[in-house]
Amino acid sequence: MKILVLNSGSSSLKFQLFLLPGLSVAASGLVEGIGEATGAARINFADESGREKTLEYQQPVSDHRQAIRLMGELLKESGSFSDISEIAGIGHRVVHGGEKFHEPVLIDHTVIETIERLVPLAPLHNPANLTGIRVIMEHAPDIPQVAVFDTAFHQTMPEHAFMYALPYEIYNKLHVRRYGFHGTSHGFVARRAADYLGRPIEELNIITLHLGNGASAAAIRGGRCIDTSMGMTPLEGLVMGTRSGDFDAAILFYLAREAGMDIDALDRMVNRQSGLKGICGENDMRTITEAAEKGDDRARLALDIFCYRLKKYIGSYMAALGGVDCIVFTGGIGENSAVVRMKACSGLEAMGITIDHERNMGCRKDIMAIHSDDSSCAILVVPTDEELEIARQTVKVCGIRRENS
Repeated sequence: MKILVLNSGSSSLKFQLFLLPGLSVAASGLVEGIGEATGAARINFADESGREKTLEYQQPVSDHRQAIRLMGELLKESGSFSDISEIAGIGHRVVHGGEKFHEPVLIDHTVIETIERLVPLAPLHNPANLTGIRVIMEHAPDIPQVAVFDTAFHQTMPEHAFMYALPYEIYNKLHVRRYGFHGTSHGFVARRAADYLGRPIEELNIITLHLGNGASAAAIRGGRCIDTSMGMTPLEGLVMGTRSGDFDAAILFYLAREAGMDIDALDRMVNRQSGLKGICGENDMRTITEAAEKGDDRARLALDIFCYRLKKYIGSYMAALGGVDCIVFTGGIGENSAVVRMKACSGLEAMGITIDHERNMGCRKDIMAIHSDDSSCAILVVPTDEELEIARQTVKVCGIRRENS
């Protein structure tokens, strides 16, 4: 039997197929350019001899229904499965669960209606997630489907952490509060870190740093999130690829008055034209680091701002937790940029946070410890795997007995 994991975006469909009982990856792929003039689809899989192979097609993909049909054709052509009856469960990434969903749930019509009511909180993401759910329900109504929410892990935050100091009626009527995102990743790497350290997660204070084009931090006490950097939307918090992160909200009023910018222009600016890209014109940390090393002042400034903001969040979350046992770097930047890890932790030695520079420069695909021997805090690089976590949650929610599958 197999578990299928789907991440349905506005113009793309990512998928991964896992084999039971061990949840090894049988195939992974992407359909992109949905609804655009040109589209593409590819699947990566291992053939019978174990060699990695790729199938790829360039063709228009009119909508998500065609994307899912194309996914099925690719899975069959690759030999990953022959019939839909082999699928024991399907897990969906859903970005926003609001205050309604504190954990993954089995999808039914009531769940779909609730996710739909939450669309105003994630207008770019939840509709696309819902489309994937509905199309699968049409094609395979008898296969159990599970929604795994980016926001669910953060629903353990106390009220004083998730509330904004705005008129309370805005929270009551419009549900304006901190929700947080990347929760599947934060929870996954925190548990892996505890396993690596050989300690119960219930005994640990952990700061997790999910750093990619989108970036967020989380403060985790005893396996439960007590604070996170992203807010009602993914805009708040750390500097990101194209998002500003924290800034004085009155700047928007100033720009509206002085530059005549309307709401749409301001939205584009802070979400798509700011962050690293806004400072130096690039949002790829690899390119920025190379340019900074060659003396590009804007690239150096972007790198410094990114790492300074990281350092401030580490310090503030140490205070919120009352001390920290472990800091975890994950995500594309967190896992691969030794420079970012070094700069983010530099100067925190008085707090017991000390990186070993040689260990930090190492390269491993598994967990890597980069703290020095005299550091009172473990510093780990932990590869994230949100798809695997969604697959695990799908197995759990569906009540599938992995040992007998």
